[in-house]
Amino acid sequence: MTVRVEIANPEGASLESRALLAACRGALGPALRALPLNRHSLRLSFVVDRIGRMRPRPSGIRCERVRFDGFDAEIVRPANRYRPLQDGAVLYLHGGAFMIGGLETHRPVVAGIAKRTGLAVLSVAYRQYPRTRVDGSVEDCLTAYRWLLRQGVDPGRIVVMGDSAGGFLTFATALRAARRGLPMPAGLVGISPLLDLDVSSVLMHRGPVRDAYLPERSLTGVSRLWTHGPADPALSPMNCDLSPLPATLLIVAEDEVLRSDAEKFAHRLDRVGVPCRLQLWRGQVHAFPALAPAMPESCEALSTIAGFVSTRIARRPVVARIA
Repeated sequence: MTVRVEIANPEGASLESRALLAACRGALGPALRALPLNRHSLRLSFVVDRIGRMRPRPSGIRCERVRFDGFDAEIVRPANRYRPLQDGAVLYLHGGAFMIGGLETHRPVVAGIAKRTGLAVLSVAYRQYPRTRVDGSVEDCLTAYRWLLRQGVDPGRIVVMGDSAGGFLTFATALRAARRGLPMPAGLVGISPLLDLDVSSVLMHRGPVRDAYLPERSLTGVSRLWTHGPADPALSPMNCDLSPLPATLLIVAEDEVLRSDAEKFAHRLDRVGVPCRLQLWRGQVHAFPALAPAMPESCEALSTIAGFVSTRIARRPVVARIA
């Protein structure tokens, strides 16, 4: 078995993505570097969340709030047809450095996934810093996955996915589910996923590539903030036994700071026999499908994700009862 590595858009970037790249390099990147990821970033979190609430709700969807103990989630479905959860579901875990973002900020990308797959998407507003450490965020995501299983959704008809920090949670949640004896979902999707809380190796091996906006210097010590101390190596998917994981799709910008970890992770999956497809996108920014889901490349990436979901849940269901 070999890792499927693809250059998804060999023809280069669209005008829209070039404009986004320029905006990230000229405005967002400098702003984030001026405001490093630390406890003061909570002010940025407030602003981002407020902007998310001001955005109009995407058309063509219906939303249903789900309440958990300590956090909320939202089921997003296509408005033109209702399919029960038991037909299949996507569990979406949003990004935002474990401290920014939520249901409102990521509703556009979640809506895009729901409309393309025709399935219900459970978007999770897991607890974030300073309410909890990363370990607590993982536990909330596992609670949401267990909830889907208790609703009677066959694990063979669930795909878990997330962007950036949500990509970390995607793999960490699946690995924790395996350790707890829960059945694996049908597949996993990481969009520009963070895979190791110790980011020093990323910065060491990234070579001459320059990320458009992710502030690499501030990433070096930020895991202490996320974990309230030194990061437990066992918490990072990169350091775990990956053999229990299902088939995986990784979507990464060619020039982003987390590319090297995605490549390393893909080869680690391959070594333990887990099918993995790695897509590299030229001229794109970190987590571009979530940041600008209406952009041509984002639409194409979301269609790739929808195809992956369709293929995975079309397999013979695995029946499992969850107590």
